[in-house]
Amino acid sequence: MAYVGEPGFRDEPDFRGAGSAYQPGSYSVSDYPTDATETTLGLSRRNSASVSSASLDDVFDDPEHGEPGRDRLAVHAVWELLLLLGVGAVGFLLWRQHAELLRGAALKELLVNVGGFGMITLGAGLSLRAAAPNLAVGPVAVAAGIYFAQQGDAGVIKTTGFVVLVAAAFGVALAVMVVGFHVPGWAASLAGAFLAIVWLQQHSATYDVQGGYAPTRHAYYLAGGFAALAIVGGLIGSIKTVRRAVGRFRPVADPAKRRGGVAAGLTGGALVLSTVLAAVGGVLLAANQAKYSVPAGLGLDLTGLTIGAALIGGTSAFGRRGGIFGTVFAVVLLNLFRLYDSAEHWRISVFAMAGAAVGAGLIVTRLVESLGRPRSADGEEEAEDDWTSGGTQPLAGSAWSPPPPRDSWSSSLPAQPSSGRTTDLWSDDRWGSRSST
Repeated sequence: MAYVGEPGFRDEPDFRGAGSAYQPGSYSVSDYPTDATETTLGLSRRNSASVSSASLDDVFDDPEHGEPGRDRLAVHAVWELLLLLGVGAVGFLLWRQHAELLRGAALKELLVNVGGFGMITLGAGLSLRAAAPNLAVGPVAVAAGIYFAQQGDAGVIKTTGFVVLVAAAFGVALAVMVVGFHVPGWAASLAGAFLAIVWLQQHSATYDVQGGYAPTRHAYYLAGGFAALAIVGGLIGSIKTVRRAVGRFRPVADPAKRRGGVAAGLTGGALVLSTVLAAVGGVLLAANQAKYSVPAGLGLDLTGLTIGAALIGGTSAFGRRGGIFGTVFAVVLLNLFRLYDSAEHWRISVFAMAGAAVGAGLIVTRLVESLGRPRSADGEEEAEDDWTSGGTQPLAGSAWSPPPPRDSWSSSLPAQPSSGRTTDLWSDDRWGSRSST
């Protein structure tokens, strides 16, 4: 059954070799070579016999779940090196002018704050990776801290366990809203944050922390545990299959289209876990103070700081992409800067810090998205541009080039002789000479 030459089909060059003559309508689909390249949804499809298994992993990757190929991590490595230099610079300034804040009990308090703040940042970063930002992490952490300050004398494990259960239930409600109704995570979590703030407004501004638990006794373990969770999570998130599975809620098509059961389950689980991590972080921050005071923003300032830290660490605001050590460095950097601000009596507003952190994090997101794209995606775009511009791509592994056309037709008529003839061909002398004979 022939296609070429019929209305609605474009004539393509003959792939059967330079020695064969091209005749429109003389061959069918089965005459194409087995390694010919076709395009579907902007991606190339090649015969499995002519490509490697690694290429097949890219070719058959679902285009609705993101671009094919492995993200480039060089941009994360360079940015994390800059973050480490920033940590060293702020730490040096703090050590030179206020060395007592980096020794003894003050150092342990700083490490506990790093652990608690880091847990909340991990929750925010996990929700960002799942492309469902959880804006309720700050109010949830503050509410957990207030409850622990009130009920801490009942026992650390019992009180923390109850807080974790309530936070998990809260996270399940968020997951049902986001996944069940397929709405943006930031919008649903913002509504949840307002509900938590309603509970916070019913309590006074300051509470004496009950119970005798002193987290500074485990300061190194708490800070180290946060760092280990962040680094291991970053390493696991760098695996292509895990990254794509966690980030399937990332919008790459019509946002009204559901992304499937796997995307729904993983996104819901990320929201639940992020809420639990925020609650644990809030408990640590409350236990680290003799008096626990409710922040002026009722947790929204803490949401801004932690999401800003996650973004500065290299986690993309669009989801899926993220670094390895960036979250640890960003958390340490922000805590050192806040300590230096307090020691220097600058009194910079927490909301100003949060706004600056989020703004800087959005610039980092742009760098991550533009410089971290898969190389194969750039190659596919170039191939598609060449195809749409009329160029013909040679087959992979061959030096074949399309044969020149057999007949060449000039676009202009042959020129008339300048002499010996008139503009009227019928009045040529040849006709006159023959008629006289």
